[in-house]
Amino acid sequence: MIKNLKPHTKQNIITFLGLAVVWIVVTVLRSQGALGRSTLGLLVPICCYVVMAISLNLTVGIMGELSLGHAGFMGIGAFTGIVVSQSLMRVTSSVPLRLLAAMLVGALFAGIFGFLIGIPVLRLRGDYLAIVTLAFGEIIKELITCLLVGVDENGLHMIFNYKGLKNVEDLNLSEAGQVIIKGAQGATGTQTIATFNAGMLLIFVTLFIILHTIYSRTGRAIMAIRDNRIAAESVGIDITKHKMIAFVMSAAMAGSAGALYGLNYSNLVAAKFDFNTSILVLVFVVLGGLGNMRGSIIAAVLLYVLPEALRGMHDYRMLIYAVILIVVMLTTNSPAAKNFFGRFRFGKKGGAEE
Repeated sequence: MIKNLKPHTKQNIITFLGLAVVWIVVTVLRSQGALGRSTLGLLVPICCYVVMAISLNLTVGIMGELSLGHAGFMGIGAFTGIVVSQSLMRVTSSVPLRLLAAMLVGALFAGIFGFLIGIPVLRLRGDYLAIVTLAFGEIIKELITCLLVGVDENGLHMIFNYKGLKNVEDLNLSEAGQVIIKGAQGATGTQTIATFNAGMLLIFVTLFIILHTIYSRTGRAIMAIRDNRIAAESVGIDITKHKMIAFVMSAAMAGSAGALYGLNYSNLVAAKFDFNTSILVLVFVVLGGLGNMRGSIIAAVLLYVLPEALRGMHDYRMLIYAVILIVVMLTTNSPAAKNFFGRFRFGKKGGAEE
């Protein structure tokens, strides 16, 4: 029965099984107390960045457009999720319910912003699109920095402090109220409810949605646009519609990852979701391979863990990290290396998958 499956179906099954094995192994190690405190602290961020990598790969690898504002959508999801979670503390004590609501609302708001940004952005191509998405990512970060948000028994109180003349007292909260976002100080006093299990579930759901989209009619249309825009348009494919679908899906999944990330820290500032974070996620995608979801997962895990593994190098840590990154990029771009690693891919008998 397995032999009759299509090559890409076999690859997808292997990817999901590999993730399941990793989930089980990590869970067992945690239960046995075999993981240190620093390692445990990396689990949720790793899950978030894996989701960020595979969601950006939908835009960069599958759609073929360079986006440099992905961290902005993550920031929207993070702060929206924090507001939702902290507000629901007055309604329910169920942590899983609050976490689920935070991720769903974070994905919704990021998707809405992705749609609004996509209207002007997707009319551009290449370097122009990259520069505009970079600008939008920075704008989103600055807008979040201007927000003052609090909650009390009367509901949410929000001020857009664009002139910098307001403070938390202007929210007019009651004595039982709580300030959630303090402008440039970010979100403080957040109850951390993010878990590794929730992160793994999010990876599975995101990966399933993306793979299902890729091998659907919509995915084939998106890839046709990437390969030859004129030919795709000539056979009746709606260019704007399909590019918008991919862009909004990518933004929404980044928002859900952001919500999980935000609820993993008691204090979080908007500056975390700047240009550097977008570039970091883009490096995960490029190193893992454009359009290669399994490669994005592996690259995100390795490149996120590597700086922590080199922490003992002190001042030379980031230098060594940069050198390793350059060597890996040069190696993976070598035809000889591609042929070597291609032998280990599952596909047709006697060689690599065509």
